[in-house]
Amino acid sequence: MITVIGLDGAPVAPELLASATLVVGGARHLASVTIPPNARTIVMGNVPAALDAIDKATGEVVVLASGDPGFFGIVRALRERGHKPRVLPALSSVAQAFARAGLPWDDALVVSAHGRELRRAVNACRAHPKVAVLTAPGAGPAELARELFPQTPRTFVVCEDLGGPDERIVHVRPAEASTRPWRDPNVVLVLDARRSVGAKGWLAGGRPGPSVWALPEAAFSHRDSLVTKAEIRAFALAKLGPRVGDMVWDIGAGSGSVAIECARFGAAVVAVEKDEAACERIRANVRAHEVKVAVSRGTAPDVLAHLPVPDAVFVGGGGPEVVRACAERALRSVVVTLAAIERVRPSMDALRAEGFAVEAVQIQANRLSPLPGDVHRLAATNPVHLVWGERSPVTVRPPEPPARRPVTELPGSVL
Repeated sequence: MITVIGLDGAPVAPELLASATLVVGGARHLASVTIPPNARTIVMGNVPAALDAIDKATGEVVVLASGDPGFFGIVRALRERGHKPRVLPALSSVAQAFARAGLPWDDALVVSAHGRELRRAVNACRAHPKVAVLTAPGAGPAELARELFPQTPRTFVVCEDLGGPDERIVHVRPAEASTRPWRDPNVVLVLDARRSVGAKGWLAGGRPGPSVWALPEAAFSHRDSLVTKAEIRAFALAKLGPRVGDMVWDIGAGSGSVAIECARFGAAVVAVEKDEAACERIRANVRAHEVKVAVSRGTAPDVLAHLPVPDAVFVGGGGPEVVRACAERALRSVVVTLAAIERVRPSMDALRAEGFAVEAVQIQANRLSPLPGDVHRLAATNPVHLVWGERSPVTVRPPEPPARRPVTELPGSVL
């Protein structure tokens, strides 16, 4: 029998541990409970080693964990080892943190930087107005603040030792958080003070993804029809694959239509545009669609060195030099749109030189257009060449066909 007990500062009944032969937990957890005299203890500093000991244990095992151990906790690791523990949860640290801040949290994203990439947690904080970050040594409030400041204005609520004797709740700006020492363990609420209480919804964890994408060009303010057409955007979005935790660049953003569509999927986005009037137009479109897009005025590739590492890049303007510079930084994919067929091969070569698997296609949409007399014609849009590269091409295997069974016709049945 394995019993997992969550701790939130409330006393633990001694009888819950009375029969234990092995008690596993952090040093502060073990110090907070009454351990039977004959029970062996293991400090869970090395989690795999502790799990190995649990695998070999006989008798009753008690595992002590913070808050709700089924939420980014030890229950997952035990189940992966084949155990079926009894779980006695306490208040999760996230629930406590939002309670201390006096905020609802059904509209908040919860991300973990504990044993995971801090970069993804940072991107979630860039894109969303309310995020709870479960931290770890080396990926705590100071590191989070240094990544966000000064480009992303946010307020931090740092919650240290929740429910413990040294609990401390600190409201601080990222500039100050980046230089202060912080005690572990802590949870950081990263808030856009203007939107710390979101709209009432039905789905926990922020709003759902967009109901439609590849919006019509009329959904964006643009100059002289300089906007990526909806059919092209649909294909580009399929290859970019924007999602929560991603960073996407839109190079030569124009109206910002691609950047805004990626932001609507929950990705953090930077739109790069050299023209100041275009930058203002992008900002107006961003406000109209109520998303978060950072606008960087400058010329690629010069400005790229200062941008956060992208998962995916859309290149709507620039030659092979720009494509190559984007490919050097992109972690997953690059999509390039081109009007001139002569630029296709150089763009493909630039992507291949950086280790991408490359493909290309020409897309031309013929839109139904009404004519007098209740008839229609097909109005052709300009053909566009798309080149895209992926670092790790995704291979989707077709499902296995179901086993064929002999069918026996029954009297009176209809087959």
